[in-house]
Amino acid sequence: MSEWWRSWLPGDPSVLQCPTALLLTGGVVLFCIAAYVMTRPYLYSHLFYDNTETERRIKPNNPEFNAQFNYAKNYIKTSKYTLLNFIPYNLFEQFQRLANFYFLCLLVLQLIPVISSLTPVTTAVPLIGVLMVTGIKDAYDDFQRHRSDNQVNRRKSYVLRNGQLAEEMWSKVEVGDVIRMENNQFVAADVLLLSTSEPNGLCYIETSELDGETNLKSKQCLPETEDFGQDVGRIGSFQGEIRCEPPNNQLNKFDGTLYWDNQAHSLDNDKILLRGCILRNTQWCYGVVIFAGKDTKLMMNSGKTKFKRTSIDRLLNFIILGIVFFLLSMCLFCTVACGIWETLTGQHFRIYLPWDSLVPPEPAGGAAVIALLVFFSYAIVLNTVVPISLYVSVEVIRLCQSFLINWDVALCYAPTGVHAKARTTTLNEELGQIEYIFSDKTGTLTQNIMTFNKCSIAGRSFGDIIDPRTGESLEINESGTWVRKKTKKSSSKRNANLRTSPEATVDLIGPLDETEVNLLSDEEYRQVDAWARQSPSTPEFCRSDFNGTGQLGQFPGSLGREMEQSCSIDLLDLSSSDSESSQQKPYTRSVDLSHNPYHESSFKFYDHALTDALDANDPSCELFFRLLALCHTVMSEDNNGKLEYQAQSPDEAALVSAARNFGFVFLSRTPNSITISAKGTEEVYELLCILDFNNVRKRMSVILKRDGKIRLYCKGADSIIYERLKDGQESLKYHTQEHLNKFAGEGLRTLCLAYKDLDGEYFQDWKARHHEAAISLDRREEKLDAIYEEIEKDLILLGATAIEDKLQDGVPQTIANLAVAGIKIWVLTGDKQETAINIGYSCQLLTDDMLDIFIIDAHTASEVEDQLKKYREEIRNVNATSQPQTNLSVVTFSDEGVGQDTLSDAGEPNGGFALVINGHSLVWALSPKFEQLFLEVASQCKSVICCRVTPLQKALVVDLVKRYKKAVTLAVGDGANDVSMIKTAHIGVGISGQEGLQAVLASDYSVAQFRFLERLLLVHGRWSYYRMCKFLRYFFYKNFAFTLCHFWFAFFVAFSAQTLFDPMFISVYNLFYTSMPVLALGIFEQDVNAVNSIKFPRLYGPGLSNALFNKREFFRSALHGFLTSCVLFFIPFGAYYNGMDQDGRSMADQQTFGSVVATILVIVVTVQICLDTSYWTMFNHITIWGSLIFYFLLQYFYNFVIGGEYVGALAKAMGEPMFYFTSLLTIVVLMLPVMAWRFYWVDVHPTLSDKVRFKQRHDAKMASKRSDHDMLRTPSARRSRRSIRSGYAFAHQEGFGRLITSGKIMRPRHPKPGAMSNGRASNLRPDANRVSMVAPAPSTVEV
Repeated sequence: MSEWWRSWLPGDPSVLQCPTALLLTGGVVLFCIAAYVMTRPYLYSHLFYDNTETERRIKPNNPEFNAQFNYAKNYIKTSKYTLLNFIPYNLFEQFQRLANFYFLCLLVLQLIPVISSLTPVTTAVPLIGVLMVTGIKDAYDDFQRHRSDNQVNRRKSYVLRNGQLAEEMWSKVEVGDVIRMENNQFVAADVLLLSTSEPNGLCYIETSELDGETNLKSKQCLPETEDFGQDVGRIGSFQGEIRCEPPNNQLNKFDGTLYWDNQAHSLDNDKILLRGCILRNTQWCYGVVIFAGKDTKLMMNSGKTKFKRTSIDRLLNFIILGIVFFLLSMCLFCTVACGIWETLTGQHFRIYLPWDSLVPPEPAGGAAVIALLVFFSYAIVLNTVVPISLYVSVEVIRLCQSFLINWDVALCYAPTGVHAKARTTTLNEELGQIEYIFSDKTGTLTQNIMTFNKCSIAGRSFGDIIDPRTGESLEINESGTWVRKKTKKSSSKRNANLRTSPEATVDLIGPLDETEVNLLSDEEYRQVDAWARQSPSTPEFCRSDFNGTGQLGQFPGSLGREMEQSCSIDLLDLSSSDSESSQQKPYTRSVDLSHNPYHESSFKFYDHALTDALDANDPSCELFFRLLALCHTVMSEDNNGKLEYQAQSPDEAALVSAARNFGFVFLSRTPNSITISAKGTEEVYELLCILDFNNVRKRMSVILKRDGKIRLYCKGADSIIYERLKDGQESLKYHTQEHLNKFAGEGLRTLCLAYKDLDGEYFQDWKARHHEAAISLDRREEKLDAIYEEIEKDLILLGATAIEDKLQDGVPQTIANLAVAGIKIWVLTGDKQETAINIGYSCQLLTDDMLDIFIIDAHTASEVEDQLKKYREEIRNVNATSQPQTNLSVVTFSDEGVGQDTLSDAGEPNGGFALVINGHSLVWALSPKFEQLFLEVASQCKSVICCRVTPLQKALVVDLVKRYKKAVTLAVGDGANDVSMIKTAHIGVGISGQEGLQAVLASDYSVAQFRFLERLLLVHGRWSYYRMCKFLRYFFYKNFAFTLCHFWFAFFVAFSAQTLFDPMFISVYNLFYTSMPVLALGIFEQDVNAVNSIKFPRLYGPGLSNALFNKREFFRSALHGFLTSCVLFFIPFGAYYNGMDQDGRSMADQQTFGSVVATILVIVVTVQICLDTSYWTMFNHITIWGSLIFYFLLQYFYNFVIGGEYVGALAKAMGEPMFYFTSLLTIVVLMLPVMAWRFYWVDVHPTLSDKVRFKQRHDAKMASKRSDHDMLRTPSARRSRRSIRSGYAFAHQEGFGRLITSGKIMRPRHPKPGAMSNGRASNLRPDANRVSMVAPAPSTVEV
């Protein structure tokens, strides 16, 4: 043995490559260590320096002072790599794949010639190819991130340097710099506002990049700094010191203090402009940078870019580890067997089979060394059980699937031309396994566009057009077409026996209920239109004109017959086209408002009864719209002769816009007055007081005076207003409440309107008492509440408004389909509770048939715990009393009896529960003590809505589900506040809408509308998962069948690592002979088409349970390959063992036998993939049959043209009948059981996919015998439902009330010509025109 070890020295020429192998191994290890260090650039600083920041100190215009703290620069970086660390970092990530590391080790072994029977090229070329392809893809993805970063970092901003304004790139801005921002520009960093162009230091910002909201928010600088104006000299000499909180991700909180001129000034969030905001309606402003770059709140909420891998990738790592152990077991078995054979037999044949020179001559020692070398030799020979081509094929399939997503025209949003985009190519099959979807609301589910939809005035409902025959509402779809809708129930009797008839299958898996939408004919339209214009839509009409059967006797019978004959279109048939609807003439006869010079062309209203009432000078209608024009805090602006409004909430803007279009136009305001135009007549009201809105009062009031008459106008939630109404209005309250219930049931956001006339002496007395309460230092809030209650009572009800927060197209249908598919949807929004609940009803997340909606709104940990335990107990009680349900297997349906309704949509014995939780409660619910209790309650609810949540809380909710539910999650959003959630989820989807591209840039996939998620998941996701699973099952099968033939051959070649097949065949088996058919399978295969994938969403179920590829399926594939290898080896072995050709010559030679087995192997695996292919395309035919032809052509070319070692072996075998008999026998023995097994399961235990595929084939056969009705999609249609809930939803925060009445927000109407001071006209802010007043309470402003 000592001589053998000495032979490994470099002096031995037979092993000169061993040092090379050792050096390569050592180099790889050092490379990985370098990658580890380079991927952690802050490791050294974290070890030796304490970077914890407890307080930030900043001196404006003093870079020397600020530099000592080493604050972050304004340069941002979302990319992962640099030119320096790309190669080590990327290789480090790629070698986290166990297969890549495994093949690296094999490559090292193949560099040692004494143990390798195959050239290293067979492993090196595929491995390098895989690493290069993956590296190029990763480099391209990161290049896109670099380009995006450069676009942001190269934006320009004006920075005050050395007393002068200089234009600098954003990346050059530093903490402590004073920057100038101009109108419609992005804010470069988080800055403290110093001065603005607007009165009293106000400015307005749009925060769509932060929270997705497009309504404006106001900010105000300190009074002590607002006088700086734009005097560069004074600003440049500003030398205060700012002390504030360290960088954090709380968007709505800031605490700090400014020390200046020996005084301390408090700083809060109202004085901070955050990076990502856009300056609006403000000519200019100056601010000092507080946080820059990665320390800004925008970037702190972005989260880190994470390396995402699919569950199949993780499973493959585990499987490959198991295969490696299996491979080592086989190698160990062959090692022991070789040692035994060499000891007992081999040593006696050394004259014919001489041992290598490095093997010791002693029998025991020599056998041991040979056995040890054989161990590594078989590790190389049998390595194809996990070929490197597996990962090459996986990457190619994923890339092609990404292209299919990008090229899908059905995922293109026509109005903008925006296509869906797969921004990553590694997560496609994960789209078919999504169990939880976490969605933002504003801009994701909704368009964030409020429209005045309906109203109730003096007990009359406006906005509905009633079908005079049925009494049902006619709705206007997006093309302006009138449609009639009604609901009908399908038969509950369904036959589950698939084999009875094809029709039984259709009924079995059809929807429970359908919705008919009937288009009105031209004659119907004229009659209904005339009737609608002549008859107001009052409750009395419905009661008086309809008889007990619901018929209108006054209407012509011909119209009724025509209505019954109108065509019915199934809304749920998502596969049908809109060709029929496109042939209908659209009716767009909205109310004509062109006579109003202030009308907006985008405003549409279809109930002519309202304009008729206004034309008739109906006093109730005029008072209704006069209230809307007066009771608000909206600001008006003249933009190039066009009147524009700026509001704190889109709700207020929609109401004021409605009043404007109906002739009551809000023109302008001053601190003391409001001017409107009522039907062309200008009216000026003296503003006496504003009782502003807040989330506690849920109402706002204004007190106005005109012509000596004082009146209070009030609007608010119905529950709040109804408590304060004057007695004697029971009938009006009853009818208005009916309308409110109807509006709320349609998902509209409602407000009640009321008014009250005030006596002058009473108001003066009330105003004095209000003043006393406002300046009281003792129990101020309680006293003010009592004052409010006193004046806001005995109100006269005027009516109600109904605003539609427009959902994106198809949101309810998408959510309903995804829910049927088994996907749970959680909405995480920053909106308030009422808004989120109303949207929940609109998009069918919440329904009236739910058993209960749990609301968690406690402020303390104990209260949150009590609420969670209470709701958990309620759920347990309901579940305990409910009837047990049979669990349905979406794969086999093996537990269901024949004739049982196994596919009904009602998966639960009741309507289920919903959970609504506020952000302050979520803080406690997500704490380690209560997070599992919260998740237990939430996971048992059908819907979960989290309100008022921060971006970080969104990410924490996603992470909670990932950690404890072990489910695949998807997060979808459109704003920067969704980035952290998108990066935390397994898959992030960005909505490329109106709110910027922050979410899209951080996402894995981008779509233009939420409804495209339906096709992305149910079609592309399910297909990708189905294809990948089928590909992997087949791949492992064919490679086990191929590799194990060597193992059986080892028993007949003394375990010497002699290969059965030609080395060339081993090298190209996975590269040429069997690669293309399986690639075509992985790219184009589908069990059912796209139409049925959406129509029957429960087809998505197998992905949720990992049913198509798991450890069990792998073992089945491996066992199939194991048995196939047995048959492949032993039937030809038996046939050719003593086999003779027709001339009597022996055919029992190794090359002939190896060629025969190789040929039969290629034919068998090709036949197997034919059986596995369900969807045949031209590519499948070319690749499958072309691979067989290519095999024979390449064999001929290699052996006869190039002169391979097996020349003539296959040609000799094919010249004998025994070859064809052996091939046929082997194919029949292998394929017959497979076909019988599949026929049994499809016929006796069909899966849902089998049933739908059968229906699909039947429909194709019957297509020529019947005409299919196309479906008319009406995204705006809703199922009406009765509800006693409030549809109230209003402003997100306190309005502009304090600013309006203080005069701070106003410019004088008649400014005095003044000189310039501090770079700003003095007439913009004259002290003489300011209103003198005592500081009011937060919720009230006194004039």
